[in-house]
Amino acid sequence: MALALHSCGAQGNLAEADFTATTLPAGIVWIDLLTPTEEETAFVERVTGLKLPTMAELSEIESSSRLRAENGVLSLSMSAVYRSEGLPTATPLGFVLCADHLITVRFEPLGAFETFKNQIGTPGGVHPSSAGALVGLLEAMVDRMADSLEQVGRELDAISHRVFQARDTRVAAKRPVREETDLRATIRAIGRSGDLISKIRDSLTGIGRIVPYTAARGGDWLPASIKPSFDTLRADVASLNDYDDYLSNKVQFLLDATLGLINIEQNNIIKVLTVVSVVGVPPTLVASWYGMNFKHIPEYDWAFGYPYVIILALVTAVLPLLWFRMKGWF
Repeated sequence: MALALHSCGAQGNLAEADFTATTLPAGIVWIDLLTPTEEETAFVERVTGLKLPTMAELSEIESSSRLRAENGVLSLSMSAVYRSEGLPTATPLGFVLCADHLITVRFEPLGAFETFKNQIGTPGGVHPSSAGALVGLLEAMVDRMADSLEQVGRELDAISHRVFQARDTRVAAKRPVREETDLRATIRAIGRSGDLISKIRDSLTGIGRIVPYTAARGGDWLPASIKPSFDTLRADVASLNDYDDYLSNKVQFLLDATLGLINIEQNNIIKVLTVVSVVGVPPTLVASWYGMNFKHIPEYDWAFGYPYVIILALVTAVLPLLWFRMKGWF
């Protein structure tokens, strides 16, 4: 249902919309529009006398466009985070708030809205006012973002354990390609977490602006019993912002550490190739020396000339290996 009409604390709080009506059913407090059609927009504007924002207007980022007050009506907008095919995505979300109604305009299904729809129909679950509906909806969004940040924190802890766990370097040296593939997968996981954290921060910023603005511009129609809830929301947003900053720093730390490990793995491969190339130089020199086409090379007349050259080539290959081993280079 793209258009939903809700009352507070009533059984069967969802009412059917009659597009031929000139007024709303009694007790309707919250009007929720999901990707509204022109007919739905015209109906809501007719029965409420309020102008609804378009998607283009909700997508504007300047504060003067996101927070407006006119004739006792507050027009608020923010960027809301949601998951699309498992990936965090931002979508514009708008609120139109007056003394009698809260109208929400959105273009994607948001989990917090479904949670709040169950809460608003519970007796005593939400203050029976438009401001109470706004507070309850924002609280549901904050709770959902808190759960998401907690999940990200657990994922980053698991990534940290994988990155810094003790590894058998001998086994890792035998599987450098697999090691590098695992580290690249770790970078992707860190990137996904960082993307979600940044979008949650954007949503928290939007709520952090809406709450004080509504509390200050609500005027006489804002119930006094709601104002403490705004203070609680403001404190919750501040605490989540602090936790979001902590996770952002952890993401950057893990990213730097993972990139450093990839560099180490690549340097180890280069080191092995360097050792092999250096070890192969002396035997090549011996083979080249005795492969020259001159008549008078004394060793050609020796009975043991051939074994001598082979042994000499092996010795010149082993000596660099022993030298590298003594230096601890491999």
